[in-house]
Amino acid sequence: MEIFLDKRAVRQIRISAQDAIEEGDTETLREDVLEAFTEEQVEEIERRLDSGDFFEFLTDMLDEWGGDDVDELFELLETQLGDVGIDLKYEAKGGAASAEDETEEDDDFDDDDDEDDDDDDDDDDDDDDDEEEEKDEEDA
Repeated sequence: MEIFLDKRAVRQIRISAQDAIEEGDTETLREDVLEAFTEEQVEEIERRLDSGDFFEFLTDMLDEWGGDDVDELFELLETQLGDVGIDLKYEAKGGAASAEDETEEDDDFDDDDDEDDDDDDDDDDDDDDDEEEEKDEEDA
């Protein structure tokens, strides 16, 4: 069986995981991961789990997670679900992608955001902004 998570769900999990890394609290992360799945998906996962409890499954997975790398969390989630016969896929612009593909796309997107944030700090010198915008357009 395949389960697809949309970009909104993936982004929410990433943000929540980063918060968990910074604060050391995984309770909100567990709830956000749970909410990323539809009720039907949760029911199907629970049918395949020995314990029959997705919440417990997530608790065990988060206990196993090192708590220091968001990508590691996605890999662990994909592996753990794969062990029960569920292929986790993420929605990408051109269609479905594997967890690894989506992670790489999000990393590239996040890097672009950081560059844009740096540009906003230099509002005093319009000439530099114009040159940077032209460079950004050429790179795109």
